[in-house]
Amino acid sequence: MNKNTLIIFFVAITAMGGGFFVNQLSNAENKQLNTPVIEFSLPDIKAQQRNINEWKGKIIIINFWATWCPPCLKEIPEFIKLQDEFKAKNVQFIGIALDDQQTAIEYLESIKINYPILIGDNEGAALSHQLGNIIRAVPFTVFVNPQGEIFHRQPGEIDREKVIEIITPYL
Repeated sequence: MNKNTLIIFFVAITAMGGGFFVNQLSNAENKQLNTPVIEFSLPDIKAQQRNINEWKGKIIIINFWATWCPPCLKEIPEFIKLQDEFKAKNVQFIGIALDDQQTAIEYLESIKINYPILIGDNEGAALSHQLGNIIRAVPFTVFVNPQGEIFHRQPGEIDREKVIEIITPYL
């Protein structure tokens, strides 16, 4: 084999492996859809324990974010607008900061958030993984139907149009 053939062979094998991985990731995510969200409690920014069951019966959008994550901070203003727009339609955003309490509070002083922010820190990262964040992406957003089942997972940044597209069938 000459050098060019070897390079083409290597690229083809890498592409097939990548395609296999993406297919397996997609299949794993789809198999986990419509599974009950696990029950959890985390403290809010005032150190009060909050349980996911507080919002039972609503469309819940759980967003895992961090102050050190630019795409996370980019999403928050849109989530604020969407919370205002869809609150009357039984939609509840919940932010889970993957930061310690003080770091999250310092950031939240710069922006007026109209939905609950829970402090996840390391426990939040583990919860994100339990809810299907198998690639440990940040941001990571989970959509839960009124019956308490996860119906969509979104690793990485999500925009307004995609959120509306995902929740519209459940409104």
